[in-house]
Amino acid sequence: MKALFLDRDGVINIDKGYVHRIDDFEFVPGIFEFCQRAEQKGFAIFVVTNQSGIGRGYYSENAFNELTQWMCEAFAAKGVNIRHVYYCPHHPREAKGRYLKECDCRKPKPGMLLQAIEQFGINSDQSLMVGDSETDIAAANAARVRGVKVESGKADYKALAALLLN
Repeated sequence: MKALFLDRDGVINIDKGYVHRIDDFEFVPGIFEFCQRAEQKGFAIFVVTNQSGIGRGYYSENAFNELTQWMCEAFAAKGVNIRHVYYCPHHPREAKGRYLKECDCRKPKPGMLLQAIEQFGINSDQSLMVGDSETDIAAANAARVRGVKVESGKADYKALAALLLN
């Protein structure tokens, strides 16, 4: 199986800083069509997202999970199946309680991608990671997945599909 890994904030939605409410969630234009094309080309779609806002106490895991369910339902309504959403609630310096730790899942470390690769039997050499930061690309590289950096909130998904998915 080949996978398309997507960062969330800046790639799927406009990054407005610690987005955790449906009212603040705005999809990046073209993301649905890009994912539809990826699925047509045989890619399974996964989300891998740092969510230190949980660890910092800005919002709860419950709030994140509710928003995630809504987001996945929005994709499903467009005929796109998000196979799984992996998230890291930790931060090594600014989180509180059990979330304050150095972990293997927070990008630029590859833990979330490696977990998906193992759980779903993904072929990393045939897979892609679309991110809007160097940490996304570093995580992809560490997991032996091709990383593609886009401009946050402004990806040209039509051009990206033509480049990557033909």
